[in-house]
Amino acid sequence: RQPWALVGILGGDPLATVEDKRVYHRNGTTGLAVAQRDFQTYDGVHFTVTAFSGWVKGVPHNGFKVEVSKGIILHLADEVTSWLPGDRIVIASTDYSMHQAEEFNLLPCTECQSNQVKIDGSPLYLHIGEVIDGIDMRAEVGLLTRNILIQGEMEDSCYGQNQCQFFSFDTFGGHIKILRNFSSVHMSGVELKNMGQQVLGSYPVHFHLAGDVDERGGYEHPTYLDNLAIHHCFSRCVAIHGTHGLLVKDSIGYDTLGHCFFLEDGTEQRNTFYHNLGLLTRAGTILPSDRNEAMCLAIRSHVYGNYIPTPSMDCMAVSTFWIANPNNNLIENAAAGAQDVGIWYIFHRVPTGQSEGQYPEGQAEHTPLGVFYNNRVHSNFKACAGLFIGKGVKTTRASAEDPREYLTVDNNARFRPHQDADPEKPRVPAIIDGLIAFKNNDHGAWARGGDIIFRNSGFSDNGIGLTLASDGTFPTDDGSSLEVSRSIFVGESSNIGSRGGQNSYWGRGANGEYRTLPRNQTFPIRGFQIYDGPVRMTKCTFKKFTPTADRYSSAIGFFMKNSWQISPQNNVSQILMERSVGLEVFFGRSGQWFGNNDNDGDKMSIFHDLDGSVTGYPDTFVGRADNYLLHHPRCLTVPRWNGMICTGKFAQLYIQARRPENLTLSIARAPLHSRPSRLQGVNRRAPYQQYQPIVMLEQPYIIQWDGRAPEDVILYPINFNRGDWLLVALCYPREAIFHVVADVYQRRTGTVHSVTHYTATATRDHVLRGTSERLFFFDQASGYLFVHLRAHAAREGHSYCSEQGCERVKIMAEMSGEGSWSCAPNPFPEWTVRPAPPRHTVSQRRAGPYGAPQLAITSKPSIKYVRIQIQSLSTADTQNHLTSAFIKINDTIFLFNSNGIFFVVLDACSGAVVSRWHFDTVSGENAANALSDYVQTFIKERSVVLVGSRDITEVAGNSAMSVFTRLGSAKPITFHQKGSFAMLGYKGQAKPSWIKILNQAAYQKAASLQHYVPLKLKEYQCSGSADEPPKWALSQDHSQHNSAETAELRD
Repeated sequence: RQPWALVGILGGDPLATVEDKRVYHRNGTTGLAVAQRDFQTYDGVHFTVTAFSGWVKGVPHNGFKVEVSKGIILHLADEVTSWLPGDRIVIASTDYSMHQAEEFNLLPCTECQSNQVKIDGSPLYLHIGEVIDGIDMRAEVGLLTRNILIQGEMEDSCYGQNQCQFFSFDTFGGHIKILRNFSSVHMSGVELKNMGQQVLGSYPVHFHLAGDVDERGGYEHPTYLDNLAIHHCFSRCVAIHGTHGLLVKDSIGYDTLGHCFFLEDGTEQRNTFYHNLGLLTRAGTILPSDRNEAMCLAIRSHVYGNYIPTPSMDCMAVSTFWIANPNNNLIENAAAGAQDVGIWYIFHRVPTGQSEGQYPEGQAEHTPLGVFYNNRVHSNFKACAGLFIGKGVKTTRASAEDPREYLTVDNNARFRPHQDADPEKPRVPAIIDGLIAFKNNDHGAWARGGDIIFRNSGFSDNGIGLTLASDGTFPTDDGSSLEVSRSIFVGESSNIGSRGGQNSYWGRGANGEYRTLPRNQTFPIRGFQIYDGPVRMTKCTFKKFTPTADRYSSAIGFFMKNSWQISPQNNVSQILMERSVGLEVFFGRSGQWFGNNDNDGDKMSIFHDLDGSVTGYPDTFVGRADNYLLHHPRCLTVPRWNGMICTGKFAQLYIQARRPENLTLSIARAPLHSRPSRLQGVNRRAPYQQYQPIVMLEQPYIIQWDGRAPEDVILYPINFNRGDWLLVALCYPREAIFHVVADVYQRRTGTVHSVTHYTATATRDHVLRGTSERLFFFDQASGYLFVHLRAHAAREGHSYCSEQGCERVKIMAEMSGEGSWSCAPNPFPEWTVRPAPPRHTVSQRRAGPYGAPQLAITSKPSIKYVRIQIQSLSTADTQNHLTSAFIKINDTIFLFNSNGIFFVVLDACSGAVVSRWHFDTVSGENAANALSDYVQTFIKERSVVLVGSRDITEVAGNSAMSVFTRLGSAKPITFHQKGSFAMLGYKGQAKPSWIKILNQAAYQKAASLQHYVPLKLKEYQCSGSADEPPKWALSQDHSQHNSAETAELRD
């Protein structure tokens, strides 16, 4: 019962052990035995370990504490000498929950370098400070303190008509409103706190109908907001309403209600958001899109009648950047945590609010995108996306016809940018360049429309990395497409996250270690998700997509429970699947998340592997294993994908059916007539049903129904090139009479031309021969109508149809309602034993460069990186026949088969290997002197030094080797006998933040390091430093002002 406490090091110096004890007394209360000792990590952090034990009134009290004793120093990416002791900062979450953002005060720090600060506490959560698995996940750090403070005077709690049912605190703060015809507005270095109100128009900073505020508006010195800290506010951050040409720069929006950086009516253009940080964006009440589920259901004063909103459709869209017109610039911003979305490009079909009538209907959807460069989205929680491009707002008032509230989120828009916003002029692709999206609970990014191109982007640890979608039947802008290129996708990175702060899911990762997870422990993770089409992916790298016992995880996947079309034009090329990818492609299986996996789009999922970089076979198509419309004898089944790899020529048959519109269609290829695909159709609110199967060209197909055939059937040959053909046999009642017409439908104008009538022929052979005549044959004996479908016009690029329009065949049948409507299974007996030959034999893929050209996707693309991996081995490892101690630099491996310590030295400016050395022992004075001499004499300044070990069996007593302090260690290093050691060090005048040391004892896991090391940094003092600002030229005069009020953590 005697209280006792001890702090020591296992295998360490017994004289350094601290011990304390107390005498137990019969009254059940003793003093605490307390043992406390100070320690220092190899990177210089001082911490105290305390053990305590004692009794209080018969109850034992004991435990341990580990506390930082001299403050934590943060290494930042930028110089922050203007940040002062007493200032307050916020560190962003780098996990799924925005609530892991943490605030700290700064402490005096005489030992800090120009890019370092010391904070007054210990973080509760993990905040990443490095590039992980090729994706820059460094936490943003924002300064909340400014010289000028404007704040609202607040009550202790919510009061009055201020939506107090949703807020326990006072939300009636101050606000600043700037109106038209001001002389000059330049706001810089201002802190705004307790500002804004849950009232329309009352925001911390509000430009209200100010018009053009740059040179175009006559301002010699264009208007700007620079270096603002807007935090703990109650309605938005910066509201831009009917205002154009404003620059918002180097500003922070933190812990606010409703959309933070907000464009209001859809007319706002030419505004630039440059290097801003928004985080902890919470729900508000003003607009439907601001509201969370509870607010959406409770606030119904502006709906029609008794309408009850659907929160996930009508509301739940609060965003850090709400961009209501695409003609605005977003450069180097960070959306670091919103309840719903980081950056949302939303479209107003017509201008709304006080801007009504300022542009014609649909103009915003056709307006080219402004500059989108080098933005980051992460820690956005709800089931949406870090970046979302698509949807619109309801632009009509609530009515009996549509009872939803005005400005409710609506799926009424498709982004299709054209020159001068004129759909008759050439397309202007929207370029999303340098997006970094990680730890978003649902999507990293979602984009619908076209042309839209993602490039030089990184996606990691998202539920779904990226979905590109066009539209359900045809792309709204036929000929448009979507693409992702030169990008990196990571499934489960080494950023394992932290429990707490709204992170709901914690489970085992693919490597067996526990980590935070997106959506659910069982949610099927996908890197690139294919939906609709046409979409393209080229020069992309995939890493760490490996299924577990709980969930599927695949590099490429498909939209789940999909009723809509999938285009066979979807294609991939020059893809690199790293060895850590366990499942390259997955088509889903019946069960949780996938449902029955039998919707029309599920069955028709497909993509074209142009060069074989995914399948190993060039010019092949990948489809679902049970899609017998594609299957032929030379297809290769891949069971773990639930897929197959096939050669051939594939297109789509778009079928419309009227009277009735509720039938299930059965379609089969004649050689496999016993394996039909049954399609339910989309069942949307339209006067027809539609089906869109994938078909192999130059083949006969059989179409039947689960009831009497529709009176009107229209067949569109989609994605057919000129001369491509199909034979189609449709089942009808024997007494049916037909009128068959061909025409060309121009979707853009809604006009029809080139009408041609089909002629009935007396024999089936006339149709099967496929002459230039337009013929059909109805076999009353079998009940089949035979039609030869052929594309007569040329199709260009990604268009589903020709420039003249979509060719189609309209079949109108008169049926009495009597007689049988069932038919024999196969009207093409001559094709039954004739296998469908592939276009060519499957061959192995071509050699060539695959994957993203960049090693890492970072917030400073001008800085190049080298990827290093150090794997050391302990004595136990070698006794267990593990022999691969190595140092790996990019793709070059240096194996070490001898015992001892190994050095590989790189030039920090070029990344070139300049030296390698091996010491077979570290015992004895001579060995220590030799190692010291090598470091001091042979390793040059400005060197990256990699050190590994293999089976350190001999260690000279407890002698500490101080020479490693020359490579960045904060203290001398004593090797553990039979242990392992790994170090990423630097020799030079600077002490980079990326220095890492692992010194493992024999009982610990072998030392292993992986890291991305930046080259040619300014602090290395190389000639021609790469650490330069981006070359974006802003029109504003003060664009050269270099503010560092937001920064990023480094290592």
